[in-house]
Amino acid sequence: MPFNPELCRNESEVESKLIVQYLLPQLGYTPDTWHQEVILGSIRLDFLAFAAQVVPFVLDANSPLSVVMEAKHPKHNLNNHVLRLRHYLTSLNVRYGLLTNGKEIRIYEKSQYDIELVFQCAGKDIETNLETIINLIGRESLKERHLINNSANQISDNSFPSAQSNVGYSQVNLKPELPIIKPQVIQVDSQVISEIKRQDTMKTIAIYHHKGGVGKTTVAINLAAAFSKKGKRVLLIDIDAQANTTFATGLIKFQFEEDDDLKDCNVSHLLEKTDFNFIPDIVRKSKFFNDPEVDIIPSHITLIAKQNNLVQYGASRNRLAKKLEKVKNEYDIVIIDTPPSLDLYAQAALTAADYLIIPSDLKPFSNQGLPSVQSFIKQEINENKEGLGKPPLIIMGVLPSKISTNAQYLKYTFAKHKSVITDRYNMPIMDSIISERTALSACVNRTISVGNMEIPDPKSILDFAINEPSANQAAAEFEFLAIEVLRKMEMK
Repeated sequence: MPFNPELCRNESEVESKLIVQYLLPQLGYTPDTWHQEVILGSIRLDFLAFAAQVVPFVLDANSPLSVVMEAKHPKHNLNNHVLRLRHYLTSLNVRYGLLTNGKEIRIYEKSQYDIELVFQCAGKDIETNLETIINLIGRESLKERHLINNSANQISDNSFPSAQSNVGYSQVNLKPELPIIKPQVIQVDSQVISEIKRQDTMKTIAIYHHKGGVGKTTVAINLAAAFSKKGKRVLLIDIDAQANTTFATGLIKFQFEEDDDLKDCNVSHLLEKTDFNFIPDIVRKSKFFNDPEVDIIPSHITLIAKQNNLVQYGASRNRLAKKLEKVKNEYDIVIIDTPPSLDLYAQAALTAADYLIIPSDLKPFSNQGLPSVQSFIKQEINENKEGLGKPPLIIMGVLPSKISTNAQYLKYTFAKHKSVITDRYNMPIMDSIISERTALSACVNRTISVGNMEIPDPKSILDFAINEPSANQAAAEFEFLAIEVLRKMEMK
């Protein structure tokens, strides 16, 4: 029976009438090879179909044999759901994703870090395009392509002896006459070795801009949370006297000054002396802010008073970098939330960093601060880093942050604002966008009642979204940002 998109009046009917009753059977998926409402950590899939029958199902190196299918309300614009689908495919290593609202059907294919639209048609035209869809994501088509690719890979791989074999699929028997190629000893330039080591070591990212109010803290805390959910060992450092990151990650629980346990154990103590107060002495656990936990170096308002004393000693701006070096095997990624200034704390943060992300709302006042950021990095930071034997700071890009979700702005003005960054200021701009959403403030301003008191109980946007569907888009933006940053740092 042909599919009629007019029968799909809501998301539930798109799921039942288009996907369950029509698409899955047409594509050759039997009830034991597809699953509905699949929950994998913070990821929730509408449908996951397997070309190879796996019970219980496992997402691993063979995940390209599966297809994610996402159903949306017929009134939803599918463009608003592409970011989340990208996160699903790249995080789970699934090759294909189908996105539909009944009126439109799209199929995306995963590349290494991104996805590409490979098929699109109206819901009313699905029958005439069914053969193309089957060739792309049909169960038998996926199995055939996988066997061909697997055979080619095994012939290539078996040219070199290996102690491991692919489990779960038939092996290709090599002909006896195929030669065994012995590995050659190759002399590698020391600079190449240094670069290889750099790819495998801890990466430090500063979140910095001269302009305040551009979302630095929001980016820092939620990017750290997104990395943590990807299995990275994360250290988050707050080096701003306003201590917004310290508050937003739930470390400020006290109501009275005498209960303040951060005053005598915070980031300023890392900068005071070289021979004591190391990171393990200062670090705190985020506990309920995010699951998994994030390690945090807190800040405190006393940083303002301490700065004059620290400035007298030039070594102060280098101590954070040196103390991070001592924990380089303990963490995969360090994120530093910085003050909007040119002061000692900004110098210490950028000297310690490998990469710089510059959040910006792209408005004129924010843009006008970019030349001084560039000058500060060139004249102060990179010269100081050179003296420490550290490579120059890499500007990963200007990150559009606190961006309006107004459709007219996005359609007519946003592209022009982005082009100013590259054309006038000659700076890279990141692909990710962090929109201005109510959920981003709601998750930080959560409280719980303890007796007669309201105690702060902030959550990362990713944990907040688990029970708040309205936060899904904001969470997806940070998931995509994490993917982009990992790609640019050449980390898996």
